Amino acid sequence: MQAVTDPVIERRFTCGAVELRAASSDSEAKLVRGYAAVFDSQSANMGGDKVSFYEVIKPGAFDGVLGDDVRALFNHDANLILARSKGGKGTLKVGVDERGLWYEFEAPDTQAGRDLIVSLKRGDVDQSSFAFIVPKDGQEWVERTADGKTVVTRTIKKVSRLLDVSPVTYPAYPDATVALRSLDEFRAEHKAADGSAAGDAAANSAVYDAANDFPKVDRERRLRVLKLTGS
Repeated sequence: MQAVTDPVIERRFTCGAVELRAASSDSEAKLVRGYAAVFDSQSANMGGDKVSFYEVIKPGAFDGVLGDDVRALFNHDANLILARSKGGKGTLKVGVDERGLWYEFEAPDTQAGRDLIVSLKRGDVDQSSFAFIVPKDGQEWVERTADGKTVVTRTIKKVSRLLDVSPVTYPAYPDATVALRSLDEFRAEHKAADGSAAGDAAANSAVYDAANDFPKVDRERRLRVLKLTGS
């Protein structure tokens, strides 16, 4: 199978990680703050019954990218711009603490901004998402066998680009296409290093079959869900 070589934009979602705050006690709540990523939290299984696939984002993964040209969008829609940070300056603030990657901005007086405030107040929106690119050397893969089942863990140690952070209505359906392609590439290289370049066709088939467990919604945008514990 052809290896994944081009940079791929990936997105993750967190639950219960965005809220509305007031800048002061006598001001209207317009300050939006959320966590786009939580460190050291294992994702939900993005594989299938035969091959389990998990991800973990490590502290330090966003070092060096907080000064990127980052947008805050509603639902990842470039037409619904909420804030922007260029070189660490602008209407959007992004940073990291012991918990993870956070973002903060004052909702603009636009239709998108006003709609977001209403949705946050009503509790209709309570999830965050972020778009990023991982370099090949910014990840570590570990494959093991547990109870007769293959378990693969991808640890993301370095992000090469941070593109946007987004409050989102809902993540639609999980789409593990990118994750599974990355997993397949790793397993193919792993098998080749062990002297069996052909790989385990049955296992690889099981990995790709896992993508069919989910409806094919917006697959071209390569969205997949990361349900983080402790968020």
